[in-house]
Amino acid sequence: MTGWLCPLCGGMLRPNGNSLCCENRHTFDRGKSGYVNLLLVNEKRSKIPGDNKLMVNARREFLDKGYYAPLAEEFSKEAAEAMAGVPGPAVLDAGCGEGYYTAYLKAALEKAGGLPQIFAVDISKFAADKCARRCKGVECAAASVFRLPMADASCDLVTCLFAPYAGEEYRRVLKPDGVFIMVIPGENHLWELKEAIYDQPYRNEVKGYELEGFDFLNKRAVDRRILLDNPADIRSLFQMTPYYYKSGVDTDARLEALERLETQVSFEILTYRKK
Repeated sequence: MTGWLCPLCGGMLRPNGNSLCCENRHTFDRGKSGYVNLLLVNEKRSKIPGDNKLMVNARREFLDKGYYAPLAEEFSKEAAEAMAGVPGPAVLDAGCGEGYYTAYLKAALEKAGGLPQIFAVDISKFAADKCARRCKGVECAAASVFRLPMADASCDLVTCLFAPYAGEEYRRVLKPDGVFIMVIPGENHLWELKEAIYDQPYRNEVKGYELEGFDFLNKRAVDRRILLDNPADIRSLFQMTPYYYKSGVDTDARLEALERLETQVSFEILTYRKK
């Protein structure tokens, strides 16, 4: 079995050659990488949901240069500690992107000896495909975090890095006392980038950490400065942010003029337990 449920009828999907099938013969083909597209047409808000191929490739190239490696290391360490003593934990990376953090998560859990079963979903089929190529042994699917193709109480750990918060679904798929880890930008994240491209830069709003249905356990802060010494990396960084979708002609012009940027990166790793 794969752990995925049929998005049409809710039945368990089982391997059948290079496809996944349920008892009602609904069939979903795997891509060459092994990922499966479980996003239904009526769940798509656009022709190409999520990040397109260009954006996914830009993020992969940026992350592979190690700029955010300290975050990946601290995040995976927190996850391994949370799963200590859980044999063969079932783990879901919700909004996995191209799999950069998923790979760190897998390595940390395997190093801890937990023999994890890891699932990863992203609404972008291009991201899910890249994740499957990077993370062999991880079950990857294109799906919405607001309609996860997984059974109730099936996961020991759910992680969410910079992805939409779908609290009701995360609580549904978590086992009793399951752990939820969320990563969000800190107050001063990318402050110097904002100063360079905006007339009136603003700091990120830091809200309270309470989440319905969860007990707050722990916070880890990751703060450092990074130096980007070429325009390509600066643009790739910008394309990874929500600001990219709101940019105009003036913003693009200022961005193109940047040849070098030193900026603060700030993250908060928040850990919860399901009530």
